[in-house]
Order: sequence, then structure tokens, then C-alpha cells
Amino acid sequence: MRAQHEAAFEAFVAARSDDLLRVGFLLTADRGHAEDLLQTALLKAYRHWGRISGEDAYPYVRKVLVTSAASWRRRRATQEIVSLPAHDAPEPDQTDVFAERDVMATALAALPPRMRAVLVLRYGEDLGEAATAAALGCSVNTVKSQTTRGLARLRAVLPARALEER
Repeated sequence: MRAQHEAAFEAFVAARSDDLLRVGFLLTADRGHAEDLLQTALLKAYRHWGRISGEDAYPYVRKVLVTSAASWRRRRATQEIVSLPAHDAPEPDQTDVFAERDVMATALAALPPRMRAVLVLRYGEDLGEAATAAALGCSVNTVKSQTTRGLARLRAVLPARALEER
């Protein structure tokens, strides 16, 4: 890879990796898996960076991330639990915020991968139906039906209070 492409890739990673990690977390419901998924997507994008660096690369890398998540068969059988000593200054209690996020992440994780990807792109990334269809390589009608079914499943699983606040 040429030096200019390398610098452009490094700048892209520095600027957009947090956004991509958030999408990966919403798709996998596990930070470790999301980080692995992000690394996989960035590696795939790095291989073709010379072709994609001229345009806005975020949609391309996001599509690689989503399609990798949908086809990813590697799931860990066990979870790693790491206990680290607290060393940061105490912050205000955000237990309720984290609990709500956990409930939503658990509900999303219960959905099939394709349906979860549609909801993440539509509502997490705020893409329209056509852009979501293009990102997933499916029709707009598929996005509409997956959105309707996914929201119905979430409504059935999530507490009514959580849905009223959104």
C-alpha cells in the first residue's frame, strides 16, 4: 500500500472506528465480539483501500461490517469475565441508563441476524429504507417487512415503559 493510502486509512480509522464499534456492538451485543468484528471489517477494507479511499469510505466499511456480522459463524461457547480494580474517579450513578441499554441489547440479540442488521441500520445509523437495502444488498420491500416484524418482536419483548420513552 502506498504511503498516501496508508495515511488515509489511518485517518479513517481514527475518525470513524468509534462509530463502527457502536454498530458492531449493536449487531453482536458483546463488546469483545464487536471489537473482533470491527478488526475483521477493517482488515477487509484495508486490503482494498486503494479503490475505496477516493469516495466516502464509511458506508463501504459499514457494509463490510454488517455483512461480516450476518455471515459470522464464530461464536464463543464461553464468556470471558475479567475483574479489574477500579482506578477511575467515581462518576454519577448511571445504573438505570446501563440497565436500559442492556435490556435493549438483549432484545436485539434475540432477533435473527438479518432482522437485527435492518433495525441497527435503520434506527441506530438513521439510514433510510433505500440506503439500508443498498447496504444489505436486498430490496426495499425486504427492509420494510424486516423492520415491521423486528419492531413487533421488540414490542412483545421490551417493557411498555421502555417503548414509551423512545
